[in-house]
Amino acid sequence: METRHSTQVAIVGGGPSGLLLSQLLHVNGIDSVILERKDRAYVEGRIRAGVLEQGMVDLMRRAGVSDRLDREGLVHGGIEIAGNGKRQRIPMDELTGGKVVTVYGQTEVTKDLIAARLAAGGEIVFDADGVTPHAIDTDAPYLTYRKDGVDQRLDCRYIAGCDGFHGVCRASLPQGAINVYEKVYPFAWLGILARVAPVADELIYAHHDRGFALFSMRSNKISRNYVQVSPDEDIANWSDDRVWEELSLRLGPDGGDLVKEGPVFEKSITPMRSFVAEPMRHGALFLAGDAAHIVPPTGAKGLNLAASDIHYLSEGLIAYFNRDDAEPLARYSDAAVARVWKAERFSWWMTSLLHKFPGGDRAFEEQMQLAEIEYLLSSRAAQTVLAENYVGLPY
Repeated sequence: METRHSTQVAIVGGGPSGLLLSQLLHVNGIDSVILERKDRAYVEGRIRAGVLEQGMVDLMRRAGVSDRLDREGLVHGGIEIAGNGKRQRIPMDELTGGKVVTVYGQTEVTKDLIAARLAAGGEIVFDADGVTPHAIDTDAPYLTYRKDGVDQRLDCRYIAGCDGFHGVCRASLPQGAINVYEKVYPFAWLGILARVAPVADELIYAHHDRGFALFSMRSNKISRNYVQVSPDEDIANWSDDRVWEELSLRLGPDGGDLVKEGPVFEKSITPMRSFVAEPMRHGALFLAGDAAHIVPPTGAKGLNLAASDIHYLSEGLIAYFNRDDAEPLARYSDAAVARVWKAERFSWWMTSLLHKFPGGDRAFEEQMQLAEIEYLLSSRAAQTVLAENYVGLPY
């Protein structure tokens, strides 16, 4: 026996993009239901990025969920680039008229949004098994799934696919409905979370003969650091001591003095790819976030790109349901994709600039990297281009 429900917008995926969309719709009087295949503890425990553009911070404020972010987030006005044996700060706030980024973990964003949705009586169906979209080419789409062994059907007007790269929504589109562009990079990041003060007050991106490294943080007491490794690297080969040694070496001449060891409580390997699927709409189904695009984490754009998608999608849905205006929704894919490609370009550029690429005869390419870094560190115009992209292009 099937149990039937209905809502205005069905959201597949209970990560930050789906949660933020649901909260923004709620603030504007629009009903939604979130279907998430994992349980709450799993969703709230996923370790992800933590550098938020001003645009995402503003969206969180508009959604009424920024209290803890405003209180605990670390505001950064710049980043440092290390390479060619030296390290230099890029003053992003100075170069962009005062724009900054805020370090606040995606895990915390997710917790805040879940708490806000549940406090407002929002419906999040955790452990939703076998979620499947139907009739997406009609004005009456629906989703089927199982919850606690009972078959369920959720009728809606629109479906938002916020279910990630491996989710069901993009896979449900008919053959030929989207174009896919992809680049897989020949390296990965090994990341650690450690209970030790960060190396510096702001992020340091390091280019080194041994490979890229990133020195980041989650708070003033928690470091989030990365080293470049092979994409097929076995994490078992990387003891804590080896990670700390590599971080010290890759930071440069003073790395041994600056890098302080501490207890490592999370360690993982992240593959690197660029991926875009467009258009981001087919009929009544919209794709957002990782369901439509992936960027290498070098430019800190993954979560922020999801936020910009949600900006465009929420504005379109609000116009449709509250003003009977379908035009902004019709423009969603074009607006979102245009910004996606700009962020893909920036992430590809930073990745290409800072990483050591494998291969035999790469002497010329390596000299070009060094020349590019030297130009970046000596040119205010080049630094302005980096700063404008890093703090986030306008929506």
